[in-house]
Amino acid sequence: MKVAILAGGLGTRLAEETEVRPKPMVEVGGRPILWHIMKHYACHGFREFAIAAGYKGDMIKRFVLDDHTLSGNIRVDFATGDVRVDHGEERTDWVVHVVDTGATSQTGGRLKRLQRVIGDETFLATYGDGVSNVDLNALVAFHKAHGRIATVTAVRPPARFGALIFDGDNVQRFSEKPQTGEGWINGGFFVFEPKLFDYIDGDDCVLEADVLERLASEGQLVGYRHEGFWQCMDTLRERRLLESLWAEQRAPWKVW
Repeated sequence: MKVAILAGGLGTRLAEETEVRPKPMVEVGGRPILWHIMKHYACHGFREFAIAAGYKGDMIKRFVLDDHTLSGNIRVDFATGDVRVDHGEERTDWVVHVVDTGATSQTGGRLKRLQRVIGDETFLATYGDGVSNVDLNALVAFHKAHGRIATVTAVRPPARFGALIFDGDNVQRFSEKPQTGEGWINGGFFVFEPKLFDYIDGDDCVLEADVLERLASEGQLVGYRHEGFWQCMDTLRERRLLESLWAEQRAPWKVW
């Protein structure tokens, strides 16, 4: 089962980093967040990826090539130009397609441009800027059991601010909660049937507003509730949070 990763947006709210690189290439623990996402999928047995590139997509292509070439020992014959790579026991058995999906395409349009790579089969999809410890095999089983066109992973958003606990007008305590009770939101980590492509008109189609809302109205969208860890990386503050979790060896998404 292939994995589509939407990795072409501008990432304007993380401008400090994305002026020079696409958001999926912003690093956490010395590795692009894209790598962390792919490792998550790979450890559940999903090792073929279709990356929808756009803004500064050449950097994603370069990362994929360099990660393959430089992760092991190399032998270069200067006389013939022959290059051989020996990955040894660290060899990564991934297949990665990087597809240029345009500079201005919307999320649905980018997904549609991956159709040739995805083919006529059930596939997974997610955004290139969020990590989680969701059980991907359980997610797929949930999708198959419900028999709908689309499944979205529903998550509770991490708290961005501490909560003030009042006793009358007095602040009783200040609570820094890891999760809020604000309700469920779209956390990515989708499972789609190929029928989904019939709902996408072109590059200007927005996956969330144009496709998922229509599927919901038709009873073709189900939500897999994930109570565990989930964190997007929209801001520099969120990037620093992920970096600190990784540095302290407390990264919940590191399930491999």
